[in-house]
Amino acid sequence: MTNNLITFIIKKYLKYDNKNPFISITALLSFFGVAIGVMVLILAMSIMNGVSKEFEDKLFTMNYPITIYPKLDDSVKKDLLDHLETKFPNMQFSPYLSAQVMIQKDGMMSGGLLFGVDPKKEAQINKIYKEALQNKEFNKYDLISGGGIKDELGLYIGDRATVFFSSLNPNGVSMLPKMKRFTYNGSFQSGLTAYDNAYMFTTIEALQTLLQKDNALYDGIHVYSANPMNDIELIKKELPEFEVGAIGWWQQNGNFFSAMELEKQALFIVLMLIILIASLNIISSLLMTVMSRRKEIALLLSMGASVQETKQIFFRLGLIIGVSGIIFGILLGFIGMYLLTNFDIISLPADVYGTSKLPIELSFIDFGMILIGSFLIVVFSSYYPAYKSTKIDVLEVLRNE
Repeated sequence: MTNNLITFIIKKYLKYDNKNPFISITALLSFFGVAIGVMVLILAMSIMNGVSKEFEDKLFTMNYPITIYPKLDDSVKKDLLDHLETKFPNMQFSPYLSAQVMIQKDGMMSGGLLFGVDPKKEAQINKIYKEALQNKEFNKYDLISGGGIKDELGLYIGDRATVFFSSLNPNGVSMLPKMKRFTYNGSFQSGLTAYDNAYMFTTIEALQTLLQKDNALYDGIHVYSANPMNDIELIKKELPEFEVGAIGWWQQNGNFFSAMELEKQALFIVLMLIILIASLNIISSLLMTVMSRRKEIALLLSMGASVQETKQIFFRLGLIIGVSGIIFGILLGFIGMYLLTNFDIISLPADVYGTSKLPIELSFIDFGMILIGSFLIVVFSSYYPAYKSTKIDVLEVLRNE
């Protein structure tokens, strides 16, 4: 049997069958089922990736790629900072002090975490802080807070706010908390409510003075690295043993991202079942075609067609239905991604997800897994009916039909 004849027969079987319309309808359902399954998989994986990337960007900024912290002692020495800056010129280091505080303005109070930082160094590693600073002059007792604190207290640039520290000052026969009036100099919006409602920044000199800290000691060092997962091991080799340690942002939030990855894998498996169910229609459609074309198959075999050529007809037929469904599903998926990216079809609560726009991002790995998984399902679904077509008893069929 020539390839042209095989192609002719396949085209004939793909046409609408007036005698057996249910076979054609089942083939169409198979086509659309595979297409919808692929489309849903592409959209679901792109949304999961987008949400994960959005949270990663937010947490990466506010948690810093790497943090150096004290173990036994309560502080990190300036000598270590100088050594690391010399050893790793491709990284940026920002020392900090921190304190639990209450901030008050006009009878309104809010609690939070106050960081004392070097404005120039912090701006190099924290884009949220840099945007809030906006190249403004930042004096010793100036203050930048998250947008949540700003809205709660009604702060405006230039306002004076009193900050109460948890440490106490002796005052005669009593102990009073340390307090200091700061000048409000701006706010930031990280996109995550937990940080916007709690984080504040001032100069490291301010906290050194108020907390009576040695200017050569810090509570820790924030580190920016373009490749933190590898660089953290290099940094650890330079740290004094038993005195300080280093931790990456992915370790601080490991449970969160592990849960998201597990959810993504579970979603992929569940949605792949849609394609698997659609593939059952391919099997049923081809089996019905085989049963309705038994006489034609028997004639082809009796006229010299080989079993392999007969099998190829139905195998190709199944592949055409399934692969065309995959291609159409990819097209629908990318159209859906374009619409979701450029139009506000779905709006998210910004205080929960960190963004009001639905984040979309499809990785090459996920796209490849969708293609490979869908294609394998289609191949296996096409093989069985093709195999069954070779099991027809030619003599019996020609005798009875």
